[in-house]
Amino acid sequence: MELDVLNLNCADKPQEACGVFGIYAPSEEVAKLTYFGIFALQHRGQESAGIATFSGGRVHQYKNMGLVSQVFNEEILSDLVGEIAVGHVRYSTTGSSHIANAQPAVVESRLGSLALAHNGNLVNVMELRDKLEQEDRCFLTTTDSEMIALAIATEVDRGKDWLEGAISAFNYCEGAYSLVIGTPEGIMGVRDPHGIRPLVIGTLGQNPCRYVLASETCALDIIGAEYLRDVEPGELVWITDDGLASFHWTQKPQRKLCIFEMIYFSRPDSVVEEETIYSYRKRLGHYLARESPADVDLIIGVPDSGIPAAIGFSEASGIPYAEGLIKNRYVGRTFIQPTQAMRESGIRMKLNPLKDVLSGKRVILVDDSIVRGTTSRKLVKAVRDAGATEVHMRISSPPVTHPCFYGIDTDNQDQLIAATKSVTEIAEQIGVDSLTYLSWEAMHQATGEHQNHFCSACFTGNYPIAIPEPLKRSKLMLETVS
Repeated sequence: MELDVLNLNCADKPQEACGVFGIYAPSEEVAKLTYFGIFALQHRGQESAGIATFSGGRVHQYKNMGLVSQVFNEEILSDLVGEIAVGHVRYSTTGSSHIANAQPAVVESRLGSLALAHNGNLVNVMELRDKLEQEDRCFLTTTDSEMIALAIATEVDRGKDWLEGAISAFNYCEGAYSLVIGTPEGIMGVRDPHGIRPLVIGTLGQNPCRYVLASETCALDIIGAEYLRDVEPGELVWITDDGLASFHWTQKPQRKLCIFEMIYFSRPDSVVEEETIYSYRKRLGHYLARESPADVDLIIGVPDSGIPAAIGFSEASGIPYAEGLIKNRYVGRTFIQPTQAMRESGIRMKLNPLKDVLSGKRVILVDDSIVRGTTSRKLVKAVRDAGATEVHMRISSPPVTHPCFYGIDTDNQDQLIAATKSVTEIAEQIGVDSLTYLSWEAMHQATGEHQNHFCSACFTGNYPIAIPEPLKRSKLMLETVS
């Protein structure tokens, strides 16, 4: 993704989806295991972090703003006792950036507390909120995640058990949701009928009743859990002392995994369909080299997500790959802004070009996407200032022309450069000698699966879940609103 070479608080890219984690493991230190699980998912959200545990029917929770390592310490984790834990890292896609909106969302019901961690976005928020208000439900946050939790509690309060209450509530939820839900009796893992956001199941140790739920397999690896399988679209798994039970509440699930999960969001060491994301991204580079060759001296990847595709481009083209941009991996997020004088002097907090590598060279910069184009322009200028004689850009995905409504925080459509400019105009604006994008067909061919198994609405505008007109109008340009 585009990285701002001047500013840490870069908004010129889709912000990460959230990360969810859950564990059912009696006799284990579930809070500490959850800490490491959400630590492995930190790339999915750096705004807030939280953990809730269940012990003897009681819920214990702690959440705060900041990175996982900033929010938790040994003392806090030691107070989070129990056999069940739910964890979350968040980037706000609905609801403001505030501690009240940090997750897990904890609500009360007649059967006790439930703690819900959510990745995704509902599209029928106003309708669901109206329904809950008619039930005299009070809202403590501005998130759709709390609404899902309240909908479950409402159904439980009508006399249903946890399983029945959850399935009833999901019938009122439209949009993208991968959920981990802790209760005093057990833990649930749930994906919406399209499976837009990922969720996997793992087993911990030899005990058959110890299970882990996570957004990605990298969170299983860090705690020594073994990948079992994905939670299927439209599936609810219910994990208790009796083991794992599976339930489907929709008759026609249609798999539509967000393809941006594969292009950018997921960690390269996470596994999807029996191969790492790294392998897929490298294959994107192979296709890109075949579609968009160039006579250059070096292939450079934009750290971090552009590097596998750059290596693949180099392999397929025979042009040497080199590290021409070094990323400062220890910067973290900060609210300290550079002064204008620092900006004008060319301060580079995240990326710094290697002058001796780039000087006198014709280079291709490989990145996974261009969103607004402003940071691409800064990046190209930095590479030219380092002595590159030609700078070409190759993008390992098609042009991003439409905003996401399913859990990725993208700009409104009129802020997406490819929605308003041609490829030639974009190349001129960002200052490259040439610019090409990977074709939509190649992006899908590289998955080895049928294109209908993925949501690629950000490239096509074909949204698999209907978007209400008011929500459409809030983000789409008028000429694209039907």
